[in-house]
Amino acid sequence: MKSLGLEDKVVLVTGGNRGIGAAIVHVLQELGANVAYTYRSEPDLSTGALAIQADVTDKDAMATAVEQVEQKLGTVYGVVANAGITRDNFFQKLTSEDWDVVLDTNLKGVYHAFLPVIPKLYEQGEGALVSITSISGERGNLGQTNYSASKSALIGFTKSLAREAARYGVRVNAVSPGFIETEMVQAIPDKLKDRIVSEIPLRRFGKPEEIAWAVAFLLSPITSSYITGEVLRVNGAHHT
Repeated sequence: MKSLGLEDKVVLVTGGNRGIGAAIVHVLQELGANVAYTYRSEPDLSTGALAIQADVTDKDAMATAVEQVEQKLGTVYGVVANAGITRDNFFQKLTSEDWDVVLDTNLKGVYHAFLPVIPKLYEQGEGALVSITSISGERGNLGQTNYSASKSALIGFTKSLAREAARYGVRVNAVSPGFIETEMVQAIPDKLKDRIVSEIPLRRFGKPEEIAWAVAFLLSPITSSYITGEVLRVNGAHHT
């Protein structure tokens, strides 16, 4: 396999203990990166990656997490803001708590993850930041006004920060998954799953590893050195 230039690069993945996050950790390790990940409740100890308990909604906790990564692994090259949650309900039934917790995790959590490393990346003159948005943030989805709002906002965030960071040699991009085989999708009733699959031209759900490879592509200083401010859709042509 041709190198993606990520050997010995230090990368922090938020929410890297399960689902898409765990797949990202695994693929980056395969590519030779030194990986750390945050988790909120229970770590995945099978990877051997540096596991740090930290909640992305806690600004100080994320700053401390970055310090720990630097102390144990070295200078951070990249951050993957993957941590996210859903609290689905139709709009008129959404509580203020459901709204706030989703926005705090999915949007403010990205701010908290990127903020401690941005000055360091600017100073070293290189680095890559990747956030995980969603097909729901691009086309909307029933019962997900809070989730869709958070993921749509990440797209504007990505494009704006990319313009700011470019002068320092730092790239900022996002991956927008469609329906992926995770716990979130497994919870969907079978009848609804069948209907969703029928709408996807590739006629299947995506796999976490397919998102992970897209993230690796955008982190790579070789494959995406001239790509910044972009949203890479990985959805089987469900939304183009």
